[in-house]
Amino acid sequence: MPATVLDAPPAPVRADAAGTRRPTAPGDRPTVQFVRFVLVGGSANLVYAALFLLFGRFGDQAANVVAVLASTALANELHRRLTFRAGDRVGWATAQWAGGGIAAVGLAVSSLTLAAVEVWTDSAGPLVSIAAVVAVSGAVGLARFVGLRWVLVLRPGARP
Repeated sequence: MPATVLDAPPAPVRADAAGTRRPTAPGDRPTVQFVRFVLVGGSANLVYAALFLLFGRFGDQAANVVAVLASTALANELHRRLTFRAGDRVGWATAQWAGGGIAAVGLAVSSLTLAAVEVWTDSAGPLVSIAAVVAVSGAVGLARFVGLRWVLVLRPGARP
């Protein structure tokens, strides 16, 4: 007799910070979430680079602000819907506040990094500036992964 859904083993469960046990799918494991996070973040960095180049004629700092704001808003929404699969239980504003708060720190650090690149290099060009900001974004990205995962997945009181 062929196996049926009734024969399938129970879905794995995890306990959140409040001790509530929730079913999880294989795609919801932290390592898989991190892979999706990196893919979404990499895509957002491509958007950042395109916007930085597009708005570069207004200066590096202005281009950085526009590119960070737009790429962060896009990334936060993609992380909410795709990375953490929280679109049905966490609203847009919550994800934007959580990811945006961490990104604000990233904006400050990337702005300081750009200022340092401008001081330490003579007209190195936009690719050096982009590379410096992407390196900072990697470090900030790790903080965003932890912060967003807590808000969108593990936070006490979050709906299953």
